Amino acid sequence: MSQTMLGYIKQDSPIHYLTGATKLICLLLFSFASMLTYDTRLLAIILIFSIVMFKVSKIQFKDVAFVVYFILVFLLLNNIAIFLFSPYEGVKIYGMRTDLFKLVGPYTVTVEQLFYQFNITLKYLSIIPMALLFMVATHPSEFAASLNRIGVSYKGAYAVAIALRYIPDVQRDYHDIAFAQQARGIDMSKKEKLSKRIKNITAILLPLIFSSLDRIETISCAMELRAFGNNKKRTWYSARPFKKGDYIAIGVATAFLVVAFLMMIKNGGRFYNPFL
Repeated sequence: MSQTMLGYIKQDSPIHYLTGATKLICLLLFSFASMLTYDTRLLAIILIFSIVMFKVSKIQFKDVAFVVYFILVFLLLNNIAIFLFSPYEGVKIYGMRTDLFKLVGPYTVTVEQLFYQFNITLKYLSIIPMALLFMVATHPSEFAASLNRIGVSYKGAYAVAIALRYIPDVQRDYHDIAFAQQARGIDMSKKEKLSKRIKNITAILLPLIFSSLDRIETISCAMELRAFGNNKKRTWYSARPFKKGDYIAIGVATAFLVVAFLMMIKNGGRFYNPFL
């Protein structure tokens, strides 16, 4: 799989043996645990656990490298925005101020602000491996069965499955069209001016939109011929019953959520304050 594509990657691992419903439930539980608390200790443990699970899945970093780089850039920009718009939020939260150095105007870097923004970054990083793992270790059809199992209508679940299934195809079409246009002399490299590059990109987007519409029409016709949507319920070929490993995984994820609640009670709130 190309590094710029993100989709299901088949591997022989304990993570792949779990049902789609189990992986979805675990992702939600870990997300709730991570979003509930700002306790650095628990977030660090969740991050380490997520990385270990990613390693257990046997998914190679190169398969998701492009997405990881994009996320890191987003986190960098997010931290810059937080500091620009709220440079003393950490001071308000932790009730102390320890200046490190002054920048310009009203901006002064403080230990408390750095710690606050570190925790925000840690919150994102703690759940990102789990989210990526869910995306690359869950087959779209199995994911649809999982959504339907937790109460989502099978029409909506199937729509999500189709979208996930064809993301790699759309990405592949984009690259094919881009290479074809470049072969015709349309330059989209950094050598061209930004305005010219934006104009040249439309030479890719229009064919991509039309090819996607053709694919949508083909899929719609095929589903209508199979009388999709006539019945209120349907069975799923990819659905699997829960096994021992599924219950263990859900139990571990639930334990993390319970610990997050306990840490909130112990800390007297969502924030862990090491400055007291």
